[in-house]
Amino acid sequence: MQKENWTSFTKKIYVKGRLDDLYGLWTTSKGICSWFLSHAIYTRNSGCIEEDAFVQVGDQFEWKWHNWDGKETGEIVEANGKDRLAFTFADGLVSIQLKEEKDRILVCLEQNNIAIDEKSKMEIYNGCSNGWSFWLTNLKAYVEHGILLNETEIDLTNIDMSSFQFVNM
Repeated sequence: MQKENWTSFTKKIYVKGRLDDLYGLWTTSKGICSWFLSHAIYTRNSGCIEEDAFVQVGDQFEWKWHNWDGKETGEIVEANGKDRLAFTFADGLVSIQLKEEKDRILVCLEQNNIAIDEKSKMEIYNGCSNGWSFWLTNLKAYVEHGILLNETEIDLTNIDMSSFQFVNM
């Protein structure tokens, strides 16, 4: 049995959709808020970019989710305009690769550079790995069926342990 590597993980899912549509769902404020976030602000040269403008290398972001009071800030470190995106996230790096395979798009997400202290193992390796599994499933449901699986109508933030118990935060 291979020893666990706490510094990175990979998640993959096939989505029936168009490559350029999926790229836009990851790389525009309007797109990423349609299935993933409640709020996304991207800035370039200290000014906000339009909600349907594609992100570019060096752009900064501030993300907020439904049912979580926190926010994530980071920087776009790769955006090739077609099938690759990478951004800083949770003190590490997330890379997205979109690959056409027959009549599907393979979405491959890698999160790297995770610290190996106990808190990072629990909150980032375990928490983000579980979170990305859900969000990639939500992306597939949205693209293929036009539905969202995440909770947007009931406020879960006041329920003790909600982020550990609800699978659709």
